Amino acid sequence: MYFIPEEILAKRPWLRQYDYDAPRTISYPKYPAFDVLRNSANYTPNKPATYFYGTEITFWELYLDSIRFANALIDLGIKKGDRVGILLPNCPQFVISYWALLAAGAIVVNLNPMFTPTELSFVLNITGLTGLITFDMLLPNVRTVLQNYNMPVVIVTRLFDFINGAGVSTKEELGLEKEWHHFSELLNQCTNTVRPRIPIKPEDPAVIQFTGGTTGVPKGAVLTHGNLVAATHLVGLWGKSVTDQVPIERRVVLCTLPYFHVYGEICAMSYSIFTTSTQVILPRFEIDEVMQTIASFPEFSFWPCVPTMLMAVLNHPRAQELDLGKRFDFVNTGAAPCPVDLIEKAKDMNIFMSEGWGMSETTSLGISNPVTNLKKVGSIGIPYPDVDIRIVDINTGEDLPAGERGELLIKSPLVMKEYWNNPEETARQLKDGWLRTGDMAYMDEDGYVFIVDRTKDMIIAGGFNIYPQEIDEVIFKHPKVKDVITVGIPDEYRGETVKAFVQLVEGASVTEEEIIAFCRERLAAYKVPRLVEFRTELPRSQVGKAFRRLLRDEEIAKQKKGSE
Repeated sequence: MYFIPEEILAKRPWLRQYDYDAPRTISYPKYPAFDVLRNSANYTPNKPATYFYGTEITFWELYLDSIRFANALIDLGIKKGDRVGILLPNCPQFVISYWALLAAGAIVVNLNPMFTPTELSFVLNITGLTGLITFDMLLPNVRTVLQNYNMPVVIVTRLFDFINGAGVSTKEELGLEKEWHHFSELLNQCTNTVRPRIPIKPEDPAVIQFTGGTTGVPKGAVLTHGNLVAATHLVGLWGKSVTDQVPIERRVVLCTLPYFHVYGEICAMSYSIFTTSTQVILPRFEIDEVMQTIASFPEFSFWPCVPTMLMAVLNHPRAQELDLGKRFDFVNTGAAPCPVDLIEKAKDMNIFMSEGWGMSETTSLGISNPVTNLKKVGSIGIPYPDVDIRIVDINTGEDLPAGERGELLIKSPLVMKEYWNNPEETARQLKDGWLRTGDMAYMDEDGYVFIVDRTKDMIIAGGFNIYPQEIDEVIFKHPKVKDVITVGIPDEYRGETVKAFVQLVEGASVTEEEIIAFCRERLAAYKVPRLVEFRTELPRSQVGKAFRRLLRDEEIAKQKKGSE
């Protein structure tokens, strides 16, 4: 039991809602982020840290491999503060590279393997990369980009080089340029297992995570070693009421979240290492492969995911036979709102799950439902330990009382240091330690937070403020709808009008009029979509965020073309 003074509860009423064993505050270690791996390697040296298509790497092997690779990078000229991009899907090479770069004092720049040459060039030029770690299938794009960019260090691997029995490629086989390096050869040639003695402080940059993309001009959120240490401890300790009940030898995490995003790096990879769990790594989310992987293990102690992943698994024909409620100890969704119907379906299948919220700028964490305590339908939960929040009027910046909608602000050890090389945007979003999230929300009297929508996604039609997420929730309830994204498009009379883009369940058929009628029964008239467009796929990020602005921009372009 924890005693909490009344003056603290007056500022943080949500502390009353914590799980019985969740810490109310944490004394974060001042060590570099690499020490998370070092500690677990000492605790459980012989336990598998990674599992990749049947091949395991123990914690001790991963620790030594990361040190050797760090020393190899240093020998190639990588220095503290250098930006090095990891352009890889989930694989053991990604894990080794990530921890090696942290040990070397370099800054990890997360790069999406799906980046086009234009997108890749943008990030390279903004960050001034001095190194790039990638794999053979992306060489055409990499070569195109590097024609106009001087990259001192390029390291290439083959995705399956770390699978026993699949063979190991060579530099010659991959046809690499003379000055480039082969990942496995570079690692094998370095035998130095002495950890680099590089002074690293908590405020030193560790990761640059780009955010925005299709929803705006990309910005690089700079996350420090202190941010990574805080986030890793918070995500690990928040769920201890479940984790501590699972013996170490049974701790296995299903890692389908992309590691090239901080959500996957913290909630899948770092969580696994902190809790001495085995990472079952999949390079992509391919539903049949995911279901076969689930079937191959008797139990997963944790599965962090996004709603689209959870929906795909729960709707798969094998879902019932696999008895998912027994197979998953705990499931957590984030990155995008989880439809209420999906949460209810998980409950009906006896899946123990929760929902949370975070941003790239907050090291992927911030607010989450208690693991075993009260969960409120539609709420993203309560703030993590050492997290303060405010709900403020978007016009005046004044704090609003419980129940009133405003912009969510957050202040905590999770909040980024800055946006890379972008002081203007940093000043706009970060003031006196408070980060403007851009999310419209309200908090109830118990401290539970309910996200209404994004401030920039709010639709103003006929003088009414309309939150597209509310409309999405309604259309999701239609039995023939698989996905939906609602946007506001310019309208001369109403200012904006509501349009819903709908993806149907495979083989289903429904008309625009049926969707509108369905909404009319459940929404106020001014919220009902005037237009519905059916698509076979909707634009979402790798972690499930809806690209509303992309759809809105497409509509604006159509209108402009039609008026010419």
